[in-house]
Amino acid sequence: MTYLLLCAGFLMAAALAALVLRRRGDLSLPALVIAAAVLLLLTAVFDNLMISAGLFAYSDAHVSGLRIGAAPLEDFAYPLAAVILLPALWSRMRRRDDR
Repeated sequence: MTYLLLCAGFLMAAALAALVLRRRGDLSLPALVIAAAVLLLLTAVFDNLMISAGLFAYSDAHVSGLRIGAAPLEDFAYPLAAVILLPALWSRMRRRDDR
């Protein structure tokens, strides 16, 4: 299994869960875009630092070959999944507290 296929599964699961969990009008699109941009930037910086320091490496057989610096593109799916799923989960949990 390639990392790209694994990441696609994570992103689909996060998107499906977010659709089920979120409340309409409760999530701010500009806030989500800013959060996504910040997380992707931090991922780019720190993944490149950790890979360059030799803390971990990726097998070329399992990555797509597209990289941002030393970090494979697949590494950016996890922060994106977090931006999709966590605000919807937070919205659902906050709604329970409002009752």
